[in-house]
Amino acid sequence: MADDPVEWLQLYRSRRVGAATFWRLLRTHGSAGAALAALPEMAAAAGVTDYAICPVGVARAELRAGARAGARLILGNDPDYPLHLRGIPDAPPVLWALGDIALLRKPAVALIGARNASSLGIRMAAQLAGDLGAAGLAVVSGLARGIDAAAHRAALSTGTIAVLGTGIDRSYPNENTALAREIATQGLLLSELPPGAEAQARHFPARNRIVSGLSRAVVVVEAAVKSGSLLTARDALDQGRDVMAVPGHPLDARAGGCNLLLRDGALLVRDAHDVREALSIDAPPPQAALALSAPLSLADPSARILAQISASPVPEHVLRDTLGIDARSLSLALIDLELDGAIHRPSSGLVALGRQRA
Repeated sequence: MADDPVEWLQLYRSRRVGAATFWRLLRTHGSAGAALAALPEMAAAAGVTDYAICPVGVARAELRAGARAGARLILGNDPDYPLHLRGIPDAPPVLWALGDIALLRKPAVALIGARNASSLGIRMAAQLAGDLGAAGLAVVSGLARGIDAAAHRAALSTGTIAVLGTGIDRSYPNENTALAREIATQGLLLSELPPGAEAQARHFPARNRIVSGLSRAVVVVEAAVKSGSLLTARDALDQGRDVMAVPGHPLDARAGGCNLLLRDGALLVRDAHDVREALSIDAPPPQAALALSAPLSLADPSARILAQISASPVPEHVLRDTLGIDARSLSLALIDLELDGAIHRPSSGLVALGRQRA
C-alpha cells in the first residue's frame, strides 16, 4: 500500500513530533497511520493527558495550499527525495518543492555567509557560484540577503536550490521576493514548513541543517565569529560533510568566522578549483555548460555513484532506487570502486566515499 501523504503530514505536524522522533516512530510502528494511532497512548504514558494528534483537516488543508502554490510534496521515502539529505539523522520527513526537481539529483555544494557582506564577499560568492555551476554542481543556499542572494543569482542559469525558513509560498527577506520567483522558475525552492508559514527565528537553524544536508560540501564565504553560518558549518561537520572557508583580513569582523574555521582545520578556498579538487570533480569541457541538465549515462554508473555519496554512509538499496540502477550493475560498480579505494563499506549494506576522498 502506498504511503498516505495526509498521514505523514498529520504525524510530522503533531505536537512534540520532530524529525528524529518521526523516523523513530515510523521504524517502531511500520507506518505513519500506526504511529498516529499509538501517539495518544504514548503521550499519556509520558504524563501528557490532553494530547491530540494533528487533525486530518489540517493536513488536507496543507495539501490544498501546496497545490495552490504549484508546489509538490516529496515524502522522505520518495525516489525523488535527495539521497544526501536522506542520510542525516534528522532528515525532514516531508519537503515542499517548487521548481526543477531534477536539481535534487545533481551533486551540490552550499555557499553561505554574511547578510551584511562586503563588496569583495559578494564578488567572491558570485564567482564561486558561477564557476561551480558551470562545473555541473547545484549551488545551495538559504535565500538570505548578502552572500546567499549573490550565490543564487550567479547560479540561476546552471541550477540553484534555495532552502526556505518560511513556507514554500513565502520568502524572507522581502527584498528577495523577486529572486525567489526567479528561482522557482529556473531553479528550485524547498521548505519543510507548511505553505503560509511566516519567518520565525526558530525556523532558520532547522533550515540550515537542510542546506548542509543536501550538499557534499559547505563553503563559508564571509561570516562573523557568532553567526548562523558557523552553526551551519557545525551541522555540516556533524553530517560528515566537507567544510571550506574563504580567508579574510584579520581586522574585518565579517571574516572572523571564516578565519576561525580555517584555524580549526577547514579547507582554504581561493577559487572554484580548490572546491572541485577537494571533491575530485574535474573541470568540464567548454561545451558542458550547455548540457548540464542532460542525464548521466546508465552504461557507466561509477561516476553517478561517486556524485551521490559522501563520507556519511548511505544504504545500498537507497542508492539503487535513487539512481535507477539494477542490483547487479550496482553491485559490479561498487566492487570496482571498492577495489580502487574510491569507496568503502563501513558495514553490510552501507556505502561511503573512500577515506582518501572523504
